[in-house]
Amino acid sequence: MTLQFFVQEIPHFYQEMRLTQFLSETMRDTLEQCQEEALIGETKICAKSVESMFEFVDTTIGSENKHNVIRTSYPSASAISLQNYTILKISHDLDASKWVACHPLPYPYAIYYCHYMATGTKVFKVTLVGDANGDKMEALGMCHLDTSDWNPNHMIFKTLRVEPGKNTPVCHFFSINHLLLVPLQSSKATM
Repeated sequence: MTLQFFVQEIPHFYQEMRLTQFLSETMRDTLEQCQEEALIGETKICAKSVESMFEFVDTTIGSENKHNVIRTSYPSASAISLQNYTILKISHDLDASKWVACHPLPYPYAIYYCHYMATGTKVFKVTLVGDANGDKMEALGMCHLDTSDWNPNHMIFKTLRVEPGKNTPVCHFFSINHLLLVPLQSSKATM
């Protein structure tokens, strides 16, 4: 499988004026994403602080639970950003009935798009090895089993050339710096 694991850097200070147009477009995209209506069964927030992120997690998962933060591991310094990977192992030990995924968004300060989908999802840890250089990494994967309420113009449907539906699952890996928070007892192993 050909994959690219981005390390999404969110710059907090911009020095070059030629980035102004790019920044205004990405900032506008971030604001639009934060202001979009939630999907049916989705609970979401654009967290502007660690405190608001964990308040959302406590509200969604429950404050009586301790949380485990799971993420895709960083590739080694010698890793090639785009390469073929071979799947060595898929761990099915993340049985989280409730979870919160938090994705960093481009903005001059840290903003995380955090959400929970009540519709069926499966979470996996996948051990991969890069075919080009033999680098191993642990990737966090998620499958959304029912996409019937998703926007049909979502990039994933155009990329896969499919339409949303109850029988159209969408699976993806989490990029670097994207987080999944689950109740501690739901994860039998950590990444």
